[in-house]
Amino acid sequence: MVKFESDMRTLIRWGILGPGKIAHSFAGDLQLVETGVLNAVASRSMERATAFAETYDAPYVFDDYDAMLALDTIDVVYIATPHTGHEMWALKAMEQGKHVLCEKPLGINRSQVERMIACAKKNGVFLMEALWTRFNPSIQKIKQLVDAKKIGEIGYLHADFAFYGLDKGEEGRLLNPELAGGSLLDIGIYPIFLSYLLLGKPKNIQSSVNIHHTGAEVQAAMLFDYGNTKALLYSGLTSNSEMRAEIQGTGGTIFIDSRWHETQGFSVIRDGVTKEYGLPTTGKGYSHEINEVHSCLQSGQLESEQWSHANSLDLITLLDTVRQQSNIVFPFEK
Repeated sequence: MVKFESDMRTLIRWGILGPGKIAHSFAGDLQLVETGVLNAVASRSMERATAFAETYDAPYVFDDYDAMLALDTIDVVYIATPHTGHEMWALKAMEQGKHVLCEKPLGINRSQVERMIACAKKNGVFLMEALWTRFNPSIQKIKQLVDAKKIGEIGYLHADFAFYGLDKGEEGRLLNPELAGGSLLDIGIYPIFLSYLLLGKPKNIQSSVNIHHTGAEVQAAMLFDYGNTKALLYSGLTSNSEMRAEIQGTGGTIFIDSRWHETQGFSVIRDGVTKEYGLPTTGKGYSHEINEVHSCLQSGQLESEQWSHANSLDLITLLDTVRQQSNIVFPFEK
């Protein structure tokens, strides 16, 4: 394992595998982090990889993923491929001794996540699911307030994530079951994550989904039952939603501002008094998870205490449960 010195002048060198839309946001935020640098990018298209590298000043460009993973001048690989590539490329990267930050979901099912974690441990490398919302300053503060019972005992939580996606190409990742398409793994993971982060694992889950003619799930409504607490969660590709999350306690309410998964603030209402919290992200917000990776590497940690391997296993188990209830099985899983 490579252990980085805590000297802030030491640059942690990144490689990006899959330069899509989310990778652009990530690379832009990496430029805001003084302890890291983008050293390589790989795409199936050399033209696409070159354009990305020129935009973010990456010196090494590849149209072959394996070739980039063999490069000895990258320390961490950010995997931003479609879901179906996460396990394979994470395993290959870790077998090459590279640390890995892999986009969510870490794997498509629990078996994949288990294999990825086992590989990380075998090779003595860092592995984390890139659940960037976990490191959002507002979400961090909200968890502190909830854990400290600043709004009393939680009785109700609501979170959703929806946008209109039925106009996307049916061969693309959103609507194609062959690419693990559907709302659940792509965006449903966010409301499920928030409920898990603040309330833990539910005692029972009830869910209902709608399936597109392609076979991809395009709506998922979920009730997470915690006994005296209920969480109503939703993801969908058939319409937009406000995406303003709500947490109701016996002593107050927290409203997370619209597009809560990337929020810049929230409000707390107690005894009829509203207190606004403005906690803007640095850049788009990916910088916070990048800093967490750097902090772990600099201290020799192989997993994050804030989003651990066990957390990723719990999250994928919740996703698997919803899928199993509606018999959502991707063609490559049969």
